[in-house]
Amino acid sequence: MDMELRQLRVLVAIVDAGTFTDAAIELGVSQAAVSRTLAALERTLGVRLLRRTSRRVAPTATGARVLARARRLLAEADALVQDAASGHALLRIGYAWSAMGRHTVAFQRRWPRRWPHVGLRLVRTNTATGGLAEGACDVAVVRTAPDARRFDSVIVGVEPRYCAMASDDPWARRRSVRLADIGARTLLIDPRTGTTTLELWPPEARPATERTTDIDDWLTAVAGGRCVGVTARGTVEQYPRPGVVYRPVRDAAPVPVRLAWWRDDPHPAVRHAVELLTELYGAS
Repeated sequence: MDMELRQLRVLVAIVDAGTFTDAAIELGVSQAAVSRTLAALERTLGVRLLRRTSRRVAPTATGARVLARARRLLAEADALVQDAASGHALLRIGYAWSAMGRHTVAFQRRWPRRWPHVGLRLVRTNTATGGLAEGACDVAVVRTAPDARRFDSVIVGVEPRYCAMASDDPWARRRSVRLADIGARTLLIDPRTGTTTLELWPPEARPATERTTDIDDWLTAVAGGRCVGVTARGTVEQYPRPGVVYRPVRDAAPVPVRLAWWRDDPHPAVRHAVELLTELYGAS
């Protein structure tokens, strides 16, 4: 099937304008060109799309369905062109779990004051690269080192680790916990995007584990008391949850917070994001 976007544009123009003549005027082509293009589309699809009367044209039942899809496809195509042409006017920052933690709001509010010509959008994508590998963002906040063959990254700060537990857990009365304590519990981990691995414990003292792939599921399970979790402080700040409390893990190494981007196609505003986020983490 060899269908073209211009054919869909002609179909939409005919229906919106009401006549072939008016559609031709709107598109800046001849009426004959409009007729030929519509005929070619109908041949390609093998269906009749429009019903012609002496004064107007109207879509057939099949044509109405095609028209609705055509409008969506054209809108997506226009958005793609606009994004490609002006993509550098918008910086999309991806993240998997907790964005910039306690600095998220400050980052969003300071950005337009410093760089008003570059829009900012935060995008949550629950993948190991926070949406970077999937094309959902231009730069990502990650707390595990990305593949250096594909991405450049820089550490902008560090966050201490916390243990998440149910609010009625006996540990909730403590000021902090130790890794050895956690070794006796069931630990809920996200092997795809999480910062906690069994490498934090010696082989003979590792906790039993259960797995999850989403922050909401993780919090729900922790609140239920079946297991505990270990996470960076960003989660503590970004996700306060009734039924869940967090306590520092006093003997665990902190988690590096990185900004990562495609090494062969960096967004021009990456340096601004690095600058601002390094400043915010440095001041905390």
